[in-house]
Amino acid sequence: MEMKIYFPGNKRVYAEYKGFTIKTDQSVHNGGDGSAPQPFDLFLASIGTCTAAYVNAFCQRRGIDPKEVAVIQSVEKDPAKRMITRINIKIQLPPDFPEKYKTALIKSASQCAVKKHMEDEPVLNLYTTTRE
Repeated sequence: MEMKIYFPGNKRVYAEYKGFTIKTDQSVHNGGDGSAPQPFDLFLASIGTCTAAYVNAFCQRRGIDPKEVAVIQSVEKDPAKRMITRINIKIQLPPDFPEKYKTALIKSASQCAVKKHMEDEPVLNLYTTTRE
């Protein structure tokens, strides 16, 4: 499975994957045009949307309208390292959400593939080749 990544101009970086073009850019503050999310924003969004997909599926399987549920993600940072130290994901439920499902919902949301890959991280192998 390959993803082609290319540079359309200025600080923009686009990825072609499974028939989609995933666009990124740097903020104006970082020399970009601010025309798309920054790559790290997509990383964070992948965690939140993956978790939300599991929440959505859980609710749908039980006949619970997921439109009444919200997933809110926030981060905590270490300013000295300039790194995220904690990602908090809050699942806001409607008042009538069945109490008996709350623990199971958390367990289901914890199955997010992005989260699992962060916990058992793959090896990142960087190398160069010469174009033919």
